[in-house]
Amino acid sequence: MKLKVSFVLLLCCVTLLLVGCEEKEKQSAATPPPPPPVAVVEVKAQDFPWPAEFQAQTSGSRAVEVRARVQAIIQKRMYEEGDYVKKGQLLFQLERDQYEAQMQQAEAQYHNAEREWRRVKPLYEKNAVSQKERDNAQAAYDTARAGLRSARINLDYCQVVSPVSGYSSKENYTEGNLVSNNSLLTYVNQTNPMHIDFAIAAPERMRRQQLAAEGRLIFPPNGKYKAKIRLLDGKMYNEAGEVTFIDSQVQADTGVIKARAVFDNSKGAIMPGQYVRLYMEGDILKQAILIPQKCVTITQKGAMVMAVDKDNVVKIMPVKISESIGKNYLVDSGLNGGERLITEGLIKARPGQKVTITPTLAEQQAAKAKGK
Repeated sequence: MKLKVSFVLLLCCVTLLLVGCEEKEKQSAATPPPPPPVAVVEVKAQDFPWPAEFQAQTSGSRAVEVRARVQAIIQKRMYEEGDYVKKGQLLFQLERDQYEAQMQQAEAQYHNAEREWRRVKPLYEKNAVSQKERDNAQAAYDTARAGLRSARINLDYCQVVSPVSGYSSKENYTEGNLVSNNSLLTYVNQTNPMHIDFAIAAPERMRRQQLAAEGRLIFPPNGKYKAKIRLLDGKMYNEAGEVTFIDSQVQADTGVIKARAVFDNSKGAIMPGQYVRLYMEGDILKQAILIPQKCVTITQKGAMVMAVDKDNVVKIMPVKISESIGKNYLVDSGLNGGERLITEGLIKARPGQKVTITPTLAEQQAAKAKGK
């Protein structure tokens, strides 16, 4: 009898437990899940700077060949290879003996012709000598004077000086070698100012010109672009530069447009021949709509974004994008400004579903940092 009573009680407990679970399941099914949290960004139409970035190489503003102007033996090199040399500094001393002798001979001929000219000139004025004698004396005097000047120039050329200030290169001839007129002795690179050579892809340049023609882009005043460079160590160079040359033709073999920027290098921080990253600034997009790239989903039908209306309901909007600018896309059509696009939580959001707007991860981290 006791066993039957216990079984009945157990059966009642199980029944009540099943009934309770069923009631909880009904309540859970009746209660909809909370709206998923998403972060949004508001679309704004405004002016945006559109910089350009290029791989570039530095070069001296003047790479000058230092050549011998007379034939002579190199007597001594007067500089250390690779040193910074100043304009007019002596680089090579050539033997002077034969040119000193030529100078003395030219001086003697000049003084002799000068004396003869001074003797004949007053006599001609008194009609004591003929016109021919007077002309011969003057011609001899002028020839001797020119010969003296030529001899003096050749003697000066025995001292080979730097034509510009800059960094010297290695010597091409050592001491004791005979060099002739026009022999290349070394190079001097003028590094202040410094030239930065780079190339612009022709399609990119044409795209900017097209946007300018449509009134969607403004070029800088007088076409003068500002420039910045990042050096090999990853640091930005602290002096601003200027783009001074953009070619008017496309290179047929490479399809690029050559360009050059100029930077002050008075401290010698930039060496010629090194590679740098150049940033050209000056183009402004007028009332452009730029959206973060993470908002955009690329499908077979084109680019799509998920927007949130005033009631926080998700909807899909097709957009047409053209350029990638930094971490953003330039929108050509599909958005007018004022829309709210989902940037975080895209996986949870569904069209027609209501969502909860939350701060972005960056905003949350900024709030935590401010609280600390």
